[in-house]
Amino acid sequence: MKKNILVIGSLNADISISMEKMPIIGETVFGETIKYSNGGKGANQACAIGKLGGNIEILGCVGNDELGKKQISNLVKYNIKTDNLKIQEGISTGTAIIYVDKNGKNSIVVIPGANNFCDINYLRKNEESFIKSDYLVLQLEIPMETVEYSIKRGKELGKTIILNPAPAPENISEEILKNIDYFTPNETELKHLAKLEKIDCIEDIEKGAKYFLDKGVKNVMVTLGENGVLLVNKEEIKHFPAYKVKAIDTTAAGDCFNGAFVLGLSEGKSVEESIIFASKASSIAVTRKGAQDSIPLREEVEKVKD
Repeated sequence: MKKNILVIGSLNADISISMEKMPIIGETVFGETIKYSNGGKGANQACAIGKLGGNIEILGCVGNDELGKKQISNLVKYNIKTDNLKIQEGISTGTAIIYVDKNGKNSIVVIPGANNFCDINYLRKNEESFIKSDYLVLQLEIPMETVEYSIKRGKELGKTIILNPAPAPENISEEILKNIDYFTPNETELKHLAKLEKIDCIEDIEKGAKYFLDKGVKNVMVTLGENGVLLVNKEEIKHFPAYKVKAIDTTAAGDCFNGAFVLGLSEGKSVEESIIFASKASSIAVTRKGAQDSIPLREEVEKVKD
């Protein structure tokens, strides 16, 4: 029987602009296409869980505008419970402007908007959502005090906590870290948060991961893009290679991975099986443009050969 997943996080409208190459400071370049879609790390991860067949609810905040209504409509389409989303009057739904070059690499500017109103009082009013959940999934596009409260409350209730530390802040308190079951940074986030001078080899990544284990994190999973995933915990260090594909747009690939990983756990898969399942899902996502639009359905993932 599938267990219940609660995602607490951001909901954004995405504006994706494709171009030959990224502009440097002071440079003007021509864009090729522009696309409007639904995004936000919280909504993306919830969407991945919903598309793949999980029991999923999302808590977060949108503005009372067309962008917010479109976001909710899209989530509902994939059987994601949105009943308790907060709709903030007088504030626009969060927006992300995404620049994508010809190699599928991206840079993102986020305007939080209504996401800043995902506060502790709102979460306290939705205590029942915490109680009913088995897995609690968070990112860092909502206020840090909200994240801290969610993790503390979730752990008090005995929930499994997954934190995707993106975008990476200057630091994360040890009070948070000691309560995290699965910590899922990418290489850049790991380097920044572990205060590493460089990440040139696998040993550097292991060093960064062990920094968080020493702070109390149970498992560190570092996503390495085309180089796969490194799982580090007290018992093992294991590398999972990526599935080889031609990347078109890496937007939301990490969100797809995180959502698919938690979905795997909720279905009783082992950590290793969940990582493989998530790697298959994200390998499909990078071959498509957009955020939630790029996330595959369950049947698509199951067709990917080992």
